[in-house]
Amino acid sequence: MADTKDLQVREKQEAAAPGEYTRPGLVFTPRTDIFENEKEIVLLADMPGVKPEDLNIDLRENVLTLSGDVSPFEGAKEQNILMEYDVGKYQRQFTLSEIIDQPGIEARLNNGVLRLTLPKIAKAQPRKITVNS
Repeated sequence: MADTKDLQVREKQEAAAPGEYTRPGLVFTPRTDIFENEKEIVLLADMPGVKPEDLNIDLRENVLTLSGDVSPFEGAKEQNILMEYDVGKYQRQFTLSEIIDQPGIEARLNNGVLRLTLPKIAKAQPRKITVNS
């Protein structure tokens, strides 16, 4: 008998801002998965509706900030009949440790998922030391 797991869809949640935003509108926290291997840490952030030109990734003083704007989908001559998808801004910050090779960080946005590859510095990577006799 196979295990059954229900897929659970969680609604977008509005971000609780530590300060005040200077722009009106909703701000959401993108859902994020983080995993690692010996050489890198990979961060996946859901940012549906964000176009690459509307995505900003900022790194200052070891704080990585992701922000992206979602524009309304309707055209200038279209009128909303039903709107269940909230439009606003995504924002989230991460503090990076010293093991990240910051100049080597790479970002790719594909189908609303941001993939950040954070390489580890060489001395933080595990290695096997050969014993000579």
